[in-house]
Amino acid sequence: MSNGRIPDQVIEAVLKHYDIVDVVSKYVPLKKQGHYMKGLCPFHSEKTPSFTVTPEKQIFYCHGCHTGGNSIHFFKEIESLSYGEAIRQMAEEANIPVGWEMPTEQQTEQQIENATLLQAYELSAKWYHHVLKNTMQGKEAMQYLRMRGLSDKWIDFFQIGYATPAWDQLSQFLEKRQFLLPLMEKGGLLSARTSGGFVDKFRNRIMFPICDVKGRVIAFGGRAMGDDVQPKYMNSPESTLFNKSGNLYNFHQARAMIRKNRQVVLFEGYVDVIKAWEAGVTNGVATMGTSLTEEHAERLKRNADEVIVCYDGDSAGQAAAYKSIATLEKTQMHVRIALLPGGMDPDEYIRTNGAERFQREIVEAAVPTIKYKLLFERKKYNLQVVDGKRRYLDAAVKMISELPSAIDREHYAKELSSEFQYSIDTIKQEMNEQRQEFLKKQQIGDNKQQSWNNVINNGRDTERKPALLKAFDNYSEKKLLAAMMHDSQIAETVRKRLGDQFNVEAHAALAAYLYAFYAEGNEPDASRYISTLHDEVLVNIASSILMSEANMGFNDQVIDSYIREILNYPQLQALEQKNQEAIQAKNAGDHTLAAQIYSEIMTLKQQLKSF
Repeated sequence: MSNGRIPDQVIEAVLKHYDIVDVVSKYVPLKKQGHYMKGLCPFHSEKTPSFTVTPEKQIFYCHGCHTGGNSIHFFKEIESLSYGEAIRQMAEEANIPVGWEMPTEQQTEQQIENATLLQAYELSAKWYHHVLKNTMQGKEAMQYLRMRGLSDKWIDFFQIGYATPAWDQLSQFLEKRQFLLPLMEKGGLLSARTSGGFVDKFRNRIMFPICDVKGRVIAFGGRAMGDDVQPKYMNSPESTLFNKSGNLYNFHQARAMIRKNRQVVLFEGYVDVIKAWEAGVTNGVATMGTSLTEEHAERLKRNADEVIVCYDGDSAGQAAAYKSIATLEKTQMHVRIALLPGGMDPDEYIRTNGAERFQREIVEAAVPTIKYKLLFERKKYNLQVVDGKRRYLDAAVKMISELPSAIDREHYAKELSSEFQYSIDTIKQEMNEQRQEFLKKQQIGDNKQQSWNNVINNGRDTERKPALLKAFDNYSEKKLLAAMMHDSQIAETVRKRLGDQFNVEAHAALAAYLYAFYAEGNEPDASRYISTLHDEVLVNIASSILMSEANMGFNDQVIDSYIREILNYPQLQALEQKNQEAIQAKNAGDHTLAAQIYSEIMTLKQQLKSF
């Protein structure tokens, strides 16, 4: 079994090489407590240690934020990497072959080219910064930056530079240092002339270095001095180092504060990020002039629970903010939108109103997405006329009806009632009708946001699993899975008797992966089993189950009782439902129907006794 395209032998080699205590201890001070090591969780803010490492099982789990996994998962989360990136980096540091197959000559050449390009970008950033700060050519650019309110302190901190109007100054600089110019063109620093030779990619622009998560310069953003030059912003082209859809400006510097607060502020431009940093907002990043992508959102999700979108206040910026909501909410992050008045951008607001007001009135006062959607929608209608008001109300009620929280629906329905002088009952009646239509259109069955659920649910009864389970059912399933993870014979017994008939879909998925793990001939191994799970949610649930103290010493009688409880649960739910229906029929005076339901109840009880 392989994890995506990564062979098992590579994953196993990495897990064998790295002891989880050694990996975690580089980031978290741990203290021994019995069989466990404990410390303050690096993934959320806490005062009492809830982050637990078990050396015996080579896993970690935080009882506060419910993050867990093995050493690879920890390194992935702490360094904000994808699973594949984490394995590759850990393997490289341990001198384990990282090509998934043996590295080819072409792969080795690419690694050498990337290393050379990183050197060239680092030198270019220093050269651009030197030109800005120390030459006559950079004087006008320096005045422009100071006019924009940037002091020398922040120009130095963000290593801002200047590309002169000359055609080939950087080309000459790099050539003198013996960099191959065709490679510099391939990496995005230069452009090839049609007549032969090379010229600088950026000319007469303020230069903003773009870094990867390690803080290495991998690209540049160049801004024209003045809004009449087009394009106003120009980024380095995509290369083996730079992926515009995945990289975020200033992420390497903001990540520590993002992780600490579990919150990120998302801006549109470089200067907005820099000015916000100066104003004390040190958890800000930007998308570098490109649309927010799912890759951006996933990177943010790995580090934060909440994102505040702080785009420009003009129509284009607000439309972009509206468009970002669906992408961000798909990751299950809490999303709020900052409202900038009068078409201002963050930089303008800070210069006009100051840092304290920006934090208090813009960032902290950011509104929930539904509030923003309602404000955005109402701009389409003339609320001074009856028809415009009615059409807006129809649209607003429809939006509110689709909110999952009943409390939120009640809150915004009351707001509409108060503003437009309609009774709350009238608003609710309209909203309930819209909600019924909305629910009918929802696809019943698979939870598409869980990749594991799409597979495990194929061909299964989509209505049999209630969303909430009684405590004893959840307990039984977790204890049974714990026993299965520690004993392959118990897992085989459960496979034959229970199969995938767990009442919690995530538990059914964990069981399916466990059956496959043992079918490959593997012995019980918590860390290796977790490495086969392809979903973050499943990794966290499995880690929680494995961290349980009382998970050993199960006998056949205990296992049998757990299986019976799990299999009986649908009948118990049906029995509870029938009892409610019988009471309703009796209260309505329909004694014939009540008698029929009581007969069905007796049949269900007989079935439970005979099981």
